[in-house]
Amino acid sequence: MKNVFFAMMLCWICQDVKSQDYWYPRDTVKGSPKSGSAAVSLNQVGLIIGGLDDFGFKRKMYSYSPFQDDWDEEVSLGGASGDGLERASACAFSLYHENIQKAYVCLGQTQTVAYMKDLWEFNPQTETWSQKANYTGSARRQAVCFTAANNAYVGTGEGLTGLKKDFYAYDPESNAWTQVADFAGTARRDAVAFELNGYGFVGTGDDGILKNDIWMYDFQSDTWIDKAPFPGTARAGAVAWGALPLAYLGTGEDLNGTFNNDLYEYNYFLNAWVQRANIPAPGRKNAFAFYIDGVSYVGGGYNGVFLEDFWAYSGTAGLSVTEKIKVSLYPNPVQNQLRIQSEQTMENIAVYAMDGKQMAAESEAHQQFSMDVSTWSSGTYVFSCEINGTPTQKTFVKCE
Repeated sequence: MKNVFFAMMLCWICQDVKSQDYWYPRDTVKGSPKSGSAAVSLNQVGLIIGGLDDFGFKRKMYSYSPFQDDWDEEVSLGGASGDGLERASACAFSLYHENIQKAYVCLGQTQTVAYMKDLWEFNPQTETWSQKANYTGSARRQAVCFTAANNAYVGTGEGLTGLKKDFYAYDPESNAWTQVADFAGTARRDAVAFELNGYGFVGTGDDGILKNDIWMYDFQSDTWIDKAPFPGTARAGAVAWGALPLAYLGTGEDLNGTFNNDLYEYNYFLNAWVQRANIPAPGRKNAFAFYIDGVSYVGGGYNGVFLEDFWAYSGTAGLSVTEKIKVSLYPNPVQNQLRIQSEQTMENIAVYAMDGKQMAAESEAHQQFSMDVSTWSSGTYVFSCEINGTPTQKTFVKCE
């Protein structure tokens, strides 16, 4: 994951990038209007599985191809013998197993079973579903999931005994679940989760009071870290996704009963949020979202009626080069003193290591200054600042 980030950052050197920040409609979701579908991107297509519509819970799966802007019906959850596997409020993720990227669906609820704990794997090569090891935690719905190091992490949600904060990791190679550190926030349902730079993020949701906190999970140390809270209204039933080095969070129902159509962008290295363009459509909760090749997709949901519209978003993650960055870092590589110079005033200056640790910060605005990096470890670092309100990031190498 860090190598992917480094490659992206190298593409930014000597470029200034500005947000495209616009939405455009795509092909209407196939099947009935619905909410609560599980969604995941797999092999350059998006998948949605199950959901709830005016007639009940569903188990059908549909795939979306960005290249054709078209939806196709796929093998329903559980295959031909999958009666009773319809569901909504489930979790979906993708992992590599047997050198194949596969999709997984677990948990949720159906008409007759309020809380579920089964896990299913979809093999796109054979177009078949197979049942895997049941979730080790208690049966639940409205949980969240993210992936890191080819393991899935699933937790929070609502079960028979109430709201949950426990988390479990699933390893596809051993087909086994292992309990990890409990979520550091309050037990809750209808939160959001996303992966960014090899870390998991969980936030918002309903613990009896709607929340706007955000927490980062480090699987290597099995710890949770409090991050900058979501700046929008506290809410549940939102959507979120990672688009390295950014993430997006929006929609959902807030404490006033308002169905939101807003969108906020989170910068991993700045640990900061910026509001972006609203979806040009009615607000909603329990929509679905996935991210493919620099473009984000959001659709479906509920706002008093079930929805079937589908939108693509081209934001700052879909980098659009506009002009040369007017920032110079030299020498690069550097041993002792790094010199930074710009034709325009730089504000909110900071430097980050590749693991996200902040190494330095400048509270004052500058056009040129020096920074002592002589005691830093060898490696690649990210210089970040804002010029006329536009975030700018460049990499440099510290050497011995």
